[in-house]
Amino acid sequence: MKCRRVKVFFDGGCRPNPGRMEAAVVLRGIVHVFDDLGVGTNEDAEWLALFRAMELAQALGLADVELIGDSREVVKQANLAWASGHSAQSHAATFLTLSAKWRPARIRWIKREQNLAGIALAARHPR
Repeated sequence: MKCRRVKVFFDGGCRPNPGRMEAAVVLRGIVHVFDDLGVGTNEDAEWLALFRAMELAQALGLADVELIGDSREVVKQANLAWASGHSAQSHAATFLTLSAKWRPARIRWIKREQNLAGIALAARHPR
């Protein structure tokens, strides 16, 4: 029987921008929220969310993982770093270091309203 690829959703944000960062990861229906990630921009928070998603999947021993996020720029930069094997951008360089220890099967972009981690973060901040 073939194992199914595990989808891991990630999202990060800050209020205001720049401001205090937070991130969420949804893995197998469980929401993991990370507060107090320091001060930074929304893009910094998105990268930190990707890193937390990778660390959680690795800690659980998952091998066939699809990382899914709604930051087009972060997904693009991570995939470019992966393809080239190097990056001058510090977050992408950290990504390469993490992926040398544990490599996901795929990283892809989805719309914000489809991102389960983004929905979980938005629910923490009702308007």
